[in-house]
Amino acid sequence: MDGMSGPHVIRGSVLLPEAELMWRFSRSSGPGGQHVNTTDSQVELRFDLARTEALPQAWKERALQRLAGRLTDGVVTVRASEHRSQWRNREAAAVRLAALLAEATAPPPRPRRPTRVPRGINERRLREKKQRAQTKRGRTGKGWD
Repeated sequence: MDGMSGPHVIRGSVLLPEAELMWRFSRSSGPGGQHVNTTDSQVELRFDLARTEALPQAWKERALQRLAGRLTDGVVTVRASEHRSQWRNREAAAVRLAALLAEATAPPPRPRRPTRVPRGINERRLREKKQRAQTKRGRTGKGWD
């Protein structure tokens, strides 16, 4: 891939391996006028997640599980056609794929520790609620029509 803007980092020191990326180009709909009819500016980037050696095994398993709905035979596909030039669409697709893999390989969030509402806060809420009800009750009767 000549001219690409450097390696795309997934997370930490793990990079998107250029050798394992499969590119496909086709005519794009969208902006470009007659230019669209003559150039293959839409980019489809495919990455074989199931067979890659670039990711640590734990990350790979996590990504395969999280992206199960997006995979076709273990291959994740990303499309880009928002730009007029093929080069910019290639950049957009590579960045999108790196972001997708970064999110899919991220460690799971720490489990939430359940906490209780302090008794004082609950009592204050109930006291203010009664006070508000008293105020509203005082509005009924003569002179409030």
